[in-house]
Amino acid sequence: MKFFHTSDWHLGRMLYGRSLLEDQRYFLEQVFLPAVERERPDCILLAGDIYDRQIAPPEAIRLFDRTLSRLTELNCKVAVISGNHDGSDRIAILKNILRKNGVFLATELSDAFSPIFLEAGEEKAQLFLLPYLDSSAVRDYFQDDTLRGEGACMARVLSELEPLFLPDCLHILMTHCFAAGSAPSDSESTMFVGGSGEVPPELFSSFDYAALGHLHGPQRAGKTGRYSGSPLKYSVDEESQKKSFLMLESDQGALKQTELPIVPLRDVRRITGLFQDLLSAGQDHTCEDYVELELTDKAPILLAAERLRPYYPNLLSVTNRWAADSAVGERAQKLQNQTEDVIFRSFLKDVCNIEAAGPDLELFSEILREVDKP
Repeated sequence: MKFFHTSDWHLGRMLYGRSLLEDQRYFLEQVFLPAVERERPDCILLAGDIYDRQIAPPEAIRLFDRTLSRLTELNCKVAVISGNHDGSDRIAILKNILRKNGVFLATELSDAFSPIFLEAGEEKAQLFLLPYLDSSAVRDYFQDDTLRGEGACMARVLSELEPLFLPDCLHILMTHCFAAGSAPSDSESTMFVGGSGEVPPELFSSFDYAALGHLHGPQRAGKTGRYSGSPLKYSVDEESQKKSFLMLESDQGALKQTELPIVPLRDVRRITGLFQDLLSAGQDHTCEDYVELELTDKAPILLAAERLRPYYPNLLSVTNRWAADSAVGERAQKLQNQTEDVIFRSFLKDVCNIEAAGPDLELFSEILREVDKP
């Protein structure tokens, strides 16, 4: 039996105000679907965040619709859970009809308690589809107000799933969560405070494999958990990540895991250097990647972005270290040995672009007195 594990497509994503739909369409139509045609997996595991926002743009919906249609034409089953970015009620439309055609959508907690049974030759598998957990929904489902934090909620849910295990089967969990100890990226939404949103990865150990979604960097989580990561780079801090999706092949109960690398339409990266060097490099060869350019010149460069953009058409931003260092240094020198009152006035003027008025200063002085109390 063969599976593809992927997640966090975030269809409709924007990067610095630029739509990535063309790049996402390229991934699906030129990378992912050809791999499905070539490898013929029995089932696709899509571990949440199909879309980038709950009300997805029509173009993103059409792209997902075409992808599902093509997968069903290839007689490939598809298991999908909703993530924290998805509008679970919206993607639940027609899920009972789709189930009859091999597309299994899990959008609410109760769906996890109806595992999918798959059989190919002598291989058997149970898929437990657990969408993104809202702690309040778990408390309501079990009528248990003592459940606090996603770790405790996940432990309760999984303890109820384990009695449903069939013998002589692969037991595969698919869920969307933050496994404790994993590495996040800048492109992920902050959705927890402290450790309340973290799930101990040892909770997955009773399953043969836990197909995880939410974190965009490919990585393992405990003994059996694994993030496939997002197929594309959705922030510049992901530039060193090697994007891929996973192929799982079962052989007499053992799962072989193979990374299938993704070559994107455009890369996302940061380039650092002198303005003239970056300009010359662009003139020699136009760079189509999404790039942040960081200038190391020791003097200001006039109209740097406008002069570079013809050779970097997908330019995201241009920054100059000298400008930032100079501004911070001048401001610090100017305010050195000044009173709190003067520093406060300077802050309002430089940052808020307003002049300090009497009430502002009185409130600031009152707060200072409170802070200075022993």
